[in-house]
Order: sequence, then structure tokens, then C-alpha cells
Amino acid sequence: MELVTLDLEGVLIPEIWVALAEQSGVNELKRTTRDEPDYDRLMRHRLELLDRHHLRLPHIEAVIGQLAPLPGARDFLDDLRARYQVILLSDTFQEFARPLMRQLGWPTLFCHNLTVAPDGTITGYRLRLPDQKRAAVLAFKSLNFRIVAAGDSYNDLTMLTAADAGIFFRAPPSVVAQFPDFPHVTDYGALRAEIDAAFSRLAAAEQP
Repeated sequence: MELVTLDLEGVLIPEIWVALAEQSGVNELKRTTRDEPDYDRLMRHRLELLDRHHLRLPHIEAVIGQLAPLPGARDFLDDLRARYQVILLSDTFQEFARPLMRQLGWPTLFCHNLTVAPDGTITGYRLRLPDQKRAAVLAFKSLNFRIVAAGDSYNDLTMLTAADAGIFFRAPPSVVAQFPDFPHVTDYGALRAEIDAAFSRLAAAEQP
């Protein structure tokens, strides 16, 4: 009963908001959950910037349409799914993720939704539920799964803590320094090895 939960942006795909910042020239949009622990504050700031610079959903979709998964991400995910159940837990939005999910082979993704006006203006967002990554992990544990989680940002911390084992993947030095108890890896081979090792330790600990 082994399950891997992975963050999406920064782990398997590029940071969508960073790509939008680079394409639009609105550098303030480069701020992500790797920089800001308060997700609501971050999103309110993003929505204000979108409104101020007249950036609507079709513009963002055009940027996303030019993106591809990170190099090696599809092979890593395919190989991981051949051995374990895998679910992506992300604070992105369904409206953003679909083109990239297609390129990743349609893995299972739990995320959020945007509210969008008829003219494409993004007026707000709807969380699937607060702290959904942690809630999902706890729910899976109640179904008797052993869970190893991997992420790269502040908003992954409750997921990593709730899991049986947590791993940082390509996290910024500031986050790694603040939370040194989690192993940190920077390539997919090392991440796969760390996941396998974590499950081996968990299985050994359950032996009588």
C-alpha cells in the first residue's frame, strides 16, 4: 500500500507564474511559494498584478501552451508510476494545468480552480479546501497507505510533515536551511533513490 505524492510546479513542470512574468515583463509575478509562505497573500498580490496589467486568462493560456515539462520529468514520472501509486498535489489551478497534464500522460492531479469573468478576467480563486495537500495525505493514510511526499516550497511543508517520509526536491537554499530534517535532492535519479529508500525503511520498521 505505497503511495507517492508530488508537488507539480518546480518538481515536474516549470513555475507557471515565473514564465508569465518573463513573457509579460511583470517581474513581480516571479514571486512564488518558494518565496512567500502565505498562499492567500501571494494569490491576492498576483490577482492585483493581473488586473493592473490587464493580463487575462487567454494571455496566460498562451504562455502555458508554450511550456513543456522539465527535462526528464515524463520519464521519471512514468517509471515511478510503474512501481507506485502516484498523485500530484498542487496549489496550481485546473485552468492552468491541463495542457501540461497532457504532456505528462494525464497523471492524477488534485488542485484548485479560478473564477473567471466572461471577458477572461481572473476575478478570484477557489481552494478545493484549505491546506489541501496535508488533508489529502492524512486521508490517504486513513486508507492504510504508506506515503512518501516530495516538494520544493513552503506550501509543501505540511504535506511533507504529514507523510511517512518527506523529501525536498530542488528547493531553494533558504527553505532547505530552515528545515534541515528533510533530505534534499536535485535530480530525478536521486529523488527516485530517496523514495525507494524511504519505502524500504518504512517496510522494515513494520516487520515484527
